[in-house]
Amino acid sequence: MAAISASLVKELRERTGLGMMECKKALSEADGDIEQAIENLRKNSGLKAAKKAGRTAAEGAVITRVAEDGSYGVMLEVNSETDFVARDDNFRAFAERVVGKVFESKSEDVAALMEGELEEAREQLVQKIGENISVRRAVVVEAPADGVVGAYVHGSRIGVLTVLKGGNAEAAKDVAMHVAAINPVVAHPEDMPQEELDKEKAIILAQPDMAGKPENIAEKMVQGRLKKYLAENSLTEQPFVKDPNVTVADYAKSQGGEVVGFTRFEVGEGIEKEEVDFAKEVMEQARRS
Repeated sequence: MAAISASLVKELRERTGLGMMECKKALSEADGDIEQAIENLRKNSGLKAAKKAGRTAAEGAVITRVAEDGSYGVMLEVNSETDFVARDDNFRAFAERVVGKVFESKSEDVAALMEGELEEAREQLVQKIGENISVRRAVVVEAPADGVVGAYVHGSRIGVLTVLKGGNAEAAKDVAMHVAAINPVVAHPEDMPQEELDKEKAIILAQPDMAGKPENIAEKMVQGRLKKYLAENSLTEQPFVKDPNVTVADYAKSQGGEVVGFTRFEVGEGIEKEEVDFAKEVMEQARRS
């Protein structure tokens, strides 16, 4: 029997969209012949999953789980093709099963987590519901020794984990709710990447009212507007969504805490969705038939 290399398994996964173990098994049965393996897969239930894997899965759900003592929390994004499936009980049960594994293992390595039983469960779910399902990303967040992790999920589509030094679970959850609603760029002004500041500075300098200004005046105006930009986009400086009279930093302080950081997931962010003209698609199918 020919040795089955990792690169061969990877190629078959990319060509079929099937799981690692299923691809490895198919290659073993085909004695390393990838074309024969594909033909064999087309003859069994793997065909449906292989076809579906090519579709964009940009809907889905975000799920969080936090330890009872608030010492750590995890967050997971699982994608489906349609929002309808994302609300399906079978989909939700699968997502809960995966987030449980993330919580138990404290691992963010999705590929490793999905090997074996979870990947088999994903493939069975694809067969059952007829849509591509993918586990996109996971994050594990830990609190400092004297801190706490808070979580908030809005409508299954936006999830946030926040970390406070000091404070309490309720305050951490409130800050997470703020992040979900306002979507700050960074936690603190000093966290803003220099490239973002440079980009904003270029935008400011290009504004009409900057034209013809002496260099020293222009620089003062730039610095003032950059300060405003940082305040608007930094979590700690933003007016707290539950009480706009105080900043998020002030609210956390009133609860005996200090904002350390946050992680925010939004379903499908960064995924390019294919725009489908359904009328055209139906007409083409009718013409072919």
